Amino acid sequence: MLIKSPARSALSEGQTTPESAYASKGRVSRRSVITGLSAGLGGLALSRSAFGLDLFGSDDRESAPRKPLQFTPHKPVPDLVLTPEKKVITHNNFYEFGTGKTDPVENSQGLKTEPWTLTVEGEVAKPATVDVWKLMSDIGLEERIYRMRCVEAWSMVIPWIGFELGKFLKRFEPTSRAKYVAFETLYDPEQMPGQRNRYVGGGVDYPYVEGLRMDEAMHPLTILSVGLYGKTLPPQNGAPIRLVVPWKYGFKGIKSIVKIRLVEKMPPTSWNRLASNEYGFYANVNPAVDHPRWSQASERFIGPGGLFAVKRQKTLPFNGYGEEVASLYADMDLRKFF
Repeated sequence: MLIKSPARSALSEGQTTPESAYASKGRVSRRSVITGLSAGLGGLALSRSAFGLDLFGSDDRESAPRKPLQFTPHKPVPDLVLTPEKKVITHNNFYEFGTGKTDPVENSQGLKTEPWTLTVEGEVAKPATVDVWKLMSDIGLEERIYRMRCVEAWSMVIPWIGFELGKFLKRFEPTSRAKYVAFETLYDPEQMPGQRNRYVGGGVDYPYVEGLRMDEAMHPLTILSVGLYGKTLPPQNGAPIRLVVPWKYGFKGIKSIVKIRLVEKMPPTSWNRLASNEYGFYANVNPAVDHPRWSQASERFIGPGGLFAVKRQKTLPFNGYGEEVASLYADMDLRKFF
C-alpha cells in the first residue's frame, strides 16, 4: 500500500538511519544487565549503551547474501534522516546470538532461513501454516519508513519492507474470542548459541515470546517485515520475518518468527517474564516513564557519521506516532501499564 498522504509521523528515505548504524561496537547492552543479575552481580552492572558509549564507526563485517524485493516505495516526507544501512545491520540486539551489539552479525550468518514456515493458530476459524518465502512474492510488499526506539535510549530511522499484520491475520478469520496475539521465535539451540547457554543468551528463557493486544495487532502501522533497504532481512535483523510496531520499544519487535497464536488471555512475553518491574507488556515509548537505571526523556539518534555525529534528541511520546495510536490507550494509566 502506497501511503499517498503520509501522517506527520511518517518518515522519508532521506530521514532513515543508514544501514551501517543498526549494529555497532558497543558490547554491553540492556539485556546484559539481566545477565549480570543472573550471574550474581547484584544489579550493579549498567548498560554502556544507556550512557552513550557505543562506537558508531564503519564496520567491515560481512552479512549473509540478501535478495532484492519488489515493493511499493514509501512516499517521501521531509525532515528526517535515515540511519545508514551498514549501521542498521551491525548494531542490534538479538540475544539468541549473544548479548553484545556486534554478536548478532558475527554469530548469525549461518542461520538457515530457507525453507521457513509460519504457523497461525489458536482463536481462528482457518488455522494454517504458510511458506514465508512464497508469501513474500504473493502478498504485495510495501516500504514503511519508521522511527525505531530502543529501550536502551538509542534510536534509528529504518526503511522496513513488509505488510500489515492486521490484513494478514484476517486471512485466518479470527474469532470473537481472539483478544491478544502471541508470537514465538525459532527455537534451535544448534544454530543459536544464546539458546544453548543461558549466560550467552542474557538469561532469557527461550524460545523468545512476545504479544500484542488485538487492536494493536490490527492497527495499520503494525507490520510484519521481511526486508529493509530494498532487500530481504539479514539474519541478525530477524530473517526471514519479524514484527515491527513503531510506537513501542524495540524489544517488542520479535525476530525470526515461526508461530503466531491468537488467544483470549494476555500471553507471557520474554522480558516482562524475566524482569516485570523493568519491562512491561505494553512497552509504549514514553519519555515520562524512566527505566529504573536510566532516563527515557531523550535518546541518541544513530545517523550518518561516526561517534561524534551521534545526535542527542528528545524522545517523543509513542515515538512520534501519538496522533495515530494514542486513542488505543485513552482510558489507561500509562505509568501503571507501561
